[in-house]
Amino acid sequence: MAILHSAPRFAANEGVIEAVSETISVWLIEAHEAHGEVIFRVDRYAIDKVLRILRDDHAYQQLMEIAGVDYPSRPERFEVVYMLHSLTKNHRVMVKCSASEDTPVPTVTTLWPNAGWLEREVFDMYGVNFAGNPDLRRILTDYGFEGHPFRKDFPVTGYTELRYSEEEKRVVYEPVVLAQEMRTFDFLSPWEGADYVLPGDEKSRGAPAVSEPKTTEKPADTGAGTKANEAAAKPVSPPNPAVKDSGKVAPGAPDPTSKEGGR
Repeated sequence: MAILHSAPRFAANEGVIEAVSETISVWLIEAHEAHGEVIFRVDRYAIDKVLRILRDDHAYQQLMEIAGVDYPSRPERFEVVYMLHSLTKNHRVMVKCSASEDTPVPTVTTLWPNAGWLEREVFDMYGVNFAGNPDLRRILTDYGFEGHPFRKDFPVTGYTELRYSEEEKRVVYEPVVLAQEMRTFDFLSPWEGADYVLPGDEKSRGAPAVSEPKTTEKPADTGAGTKANEAAAKPVSPPNPAVKDSGKVAPGAPDPTSKEGGR
């Protein structure tokens, strides 16, 4: 018995922007399609209202993910991205809003319970606050961790490192100590020419100054010619002596010996 599903195998984006934009136009900043995804950018303070409309009126039942992005050069450096999925349409949309450290984003835990952990991840990694989240704690970093690792200004090495101490019989935290300085590699070939001085090149005096390049106008200047060819054809050593036959038979191989050393 064949089972028919209402959701299409491949959902198209045609008409989605127009249909959704009409219902959220009050809070909509801009909408566009990029890389096959429909993206809506809305006001931060109305994110919960927008997502409720998408869930109830446009059948985007599932909140798949909440992600964060850091743009330090923007006035509101953080961007919170909500990814919704419609089971009945087999279609996805993305909703974005901007935030800063001092501007909390309304929680959507009242719409989807799984948003609690997702908002905690964004808070832990970026420091974005979610107003109304009943349990906004760190979820990925350790107790007492300082800073937010996914921010662009957070050092790659971090501020502290941990190890197990045999003396104290516990895990201890210590400031990061690098055995050597962090180095960057541009992977440019020195034969193609780099825009910096390579190690050792600072000792060079540069190319020699030549007023006029030397050129050869005749074969005699290079040493080539008929005389040079005749000199090259002469042997430089006597030939090998001729091989003479002595008439004697060459001795054969010795007889094999036993393991005990006898014949």
